[in-house]
Amino acid sequence: MTRPPTAAQRRIIDAADPETGRITGSEAQLARLVVLKLAFRHPRPPHAHFLTPEGHRLREAGPELPPPPEPEAQRDGRFRARLGGEPDAVASPARTREVRTAWQGLLEIRRMTNPDGALDRPCAWERGRLEHAAALALEAAGREPASTAAPGYRVTSTPQPEAVSVHHPDAAGLAACAATLTEAGWQVSEHAGKRGERWLLASPRRT
Repeated sequence: MTRPPTAAQRRIIDAADPETGRITGSEAQLARLVVLKLAFRHPRPPHAHFLTPEGHRLREAGPELPPPPEPEAQRDGRFRARLGGEPDAVASPARTREVRTAWQGLLEIRRMTNPDGALDRPCAWERGRLEHAAALALEAAGREPASTAAPGYRVTSTPQPEAVSVHHPDAAGLAACAATLTEAGWQVSEHAGKRGERWLLASPRRT
């Protein structure tokens, strides 16, 4: 499949029989789905059309979500991951929905761009936006970013290639951040600063 299905094609796929994968639509629509290798025409009468394994996968994945907005799109009111320290980092139902949508979009990017379609390993998009990707993983898991009103995580860049540092004033909070990033496919190690404070070094896992 060279391009995603149209909205009309998507409706046909989503309406397929969940057991047999049989689909219905106009001859032109069905023929196009065959060309896209999302369906096949049964050779025996009545020559019904059914989803291919790729069509089944697309149906089971649900509606395709857009990728998370770029972190540099910060001045126009669009979504951005919270690195920690933002004065307006206030939790709300709307923010929770935005973060969930962004995280699902990121998982879709992993599925589409990782060679094996792995969802448990960061992709090239994340390796090009380390701070944003790490912060999104933390916030999507319910970790609270630091704000002027409350303590929380802070994600910062490091001189080390493909690595970020994660700070949290509370030992339990730092451990929770480490567990979250590990589960999201990051390699995490804990270190002590010159004044004894603990912090995390995290980098995207490749295998």
